[in-house]
Amino acid sequence: MPDVSDSRHHVLEALLHTAADVDALEPDSVLEDGWIKEAVSRSGMKFRWARLSESRERENRDIQRRPPADPARLVPRPPVVTIMGHVDHGKTTLLDSLRKSQVAASEAGGITQHIGAFLVQLPSGERITFLDTPGHAAFSSMRARGANATDIVVLVVAADDGVMAQSVESIRHARTAGVPIIVAVNKCDKPAAAPERVKQELLAHDVVCEQFGGDVQAVHVSALKGENLLALAEATVALAELLELKADPSGPVEATVIESRTDKGKGPVTTAIVQQGTLRKGCVLVAGKTWAKVRFLFDEHGRAVKEAGPGAAVQVVGWKELPSAGEQILEAETEHRAREAVEWRSFQEEQEKLQEEQRAVEAKQQQHQEAYRREREPLAHLSWRQRKAALYRANRQKAAVRPSERQESRQLALPLIIKGDVDGSVETILNILDSYDAHEQCQLELVHFGIGDVSENDVSLAETFSGEASVLAMFEVTAGKKKVPVAGCRVQKGQLDRRLKFRLTRGRETVWEGSLSALRHHKDDVQAVKVGMECGLSVDAAVDFRVGDVIVCYEELEAPQATAWDPGF
Repeated sequence: MPDVSDSRHHVLEALLHTAADVDALEPDSVLEDGWIKEAVSRSGMKFRWARLSESRERENRDIQRRPPADPARLVPRPPVVTIMGHVDHGKTTLLDSLRKSQVAASEAGGITQHIGAFLVQLPSGERITFLDTPGHAAFSSMRARGANATDIVVLVVAADDGVMAQSVESIRHARTAGVPIIVAVNKCDKPAAAPERVKQELLAHDVVCEQFGGDVQAVHVSALKGENLLALAEATVALAELLELKADPSGPVEATVIESRTDKGKGPVTTAIVQQGTLRKGCVLVAGKTWAKVRFLFDEHGRAVKEAGPGAAVQVVGWKELPSAGEQILEAETEHRAREAVEWRSFQEEQEKLQEEQRAVEAKQQQHQEAYRREREPLAHLSWRQRKAALYRANRQKAAVRPSERQESRQLALPLIIKGDVDGSVETILNILDSYDAHEQCQLELVHFGIGDVSENDVSLAETFSGEASVLAMFEVTAGKKKVPVAGCRVQKGQLDRRLKFRLTRGRETVWEGSLSALRHHKDDVQAVKVGMECGLSVDAAVDFRVGDVIVCYEELEAPQATAWDPGF
């Protein structure tokens, strides 16, 4: 990018060849059309006239949250309770006992993979909505989302294990969200159980139970045997009464997306917690940059329901696209208003991206200008034509090195494709990868991420990121009295090293594995061939090379390689 002074000299030189009186021009002088055409043409450029259009400010068509409800319309609602705790402390078993289902038996490895919501009705008639959040350290972001959508946190701590890392993390999430805690000291039926020690350990994290003068209820339970669960439920209901949880069941719906997934038969499906209003079939909803006309509502057992009021968890079918977990759901008056709101939000996001790109472009331009000035400083004493000739010679030398011959770094890299059954799990894994800090040891290359099963396209996409060469032609050379088949190849990525192992693949079939007998670049025997270079190679076996075959160079390592990255689990 030229600097201002150099550009001004060029423009003045071009104007000297027009009818303009350059000496009479002032900084605010208006140039005639003919002068501009002539100056542009003499500069070797083309021009096109364009009309300036005034951009009008676009009207905000987003949907806003409803105003605070009339206190006279507020009615009590079920509390939304999140079960949190360390892995294997009995969190899922506790939920299983509360809702009389077999969730624990269906979880592979004992680790819940995504948030679920369940409505539990006690014998006394009170209802509690439970959110089941993962207990593994890797899923801290999902536990945080659960805490932000809940009224009460039940912290499960094993009496025989005590307070662990994920227990402390759950306490932090609850405290950040301003949510009160009830401690469920689980596994009290075990011989090594020490519930009093657990409550002592909690003191170190500012969780003071009632017996020590605090306001945190602690209930001793055995989730496996179903002991004292009614006391835990009663403690939850008692705390909910103190919180005076109320909502307006009338008016526009407000809800929160707890989880979203794609069902093969139903399409995009969300699990939502209703916060205001009553959600019914036919409601028009907006969440993020998508909208829905509710076709079906299902409870946690997959049974169709007609409506869901405040505090209830429900699965919503009818979304045009998948909203992200954590998005706020607002009801629109009509489908037209929903489309307007989504278009407005998409427009706003585009504007924000454009502003970010503009800032990046301006920063890059500034860097180019500074580099340009530094490059021009030694040429400041030359005339305009002399500077142009000097720069031409310099650029010609730079272009002499072909890109195909530039060496590529041999730094280790791991390409990744992330696929998950639900949006929240993918989001969490991406958040974990964001914390990767061992790039000097091994680069992480995120090739693709999304929701759903691993497809053939994903496998093909992953294959394109190997180091490798493609066969362009086949020919034979005479070695002594026999003819040796040779593959003419071009290195697509990485480099071919004669000392390593090689694999010949045709489509998805492995044709040959072994070592090279010869590797040549032009007519020279070489040890390695880098990316972009062409070569001829022969192998230590009788192989029928074909155009389109892929030759992969790889190294066999005996010892596992580890980086310094600590993902938190």
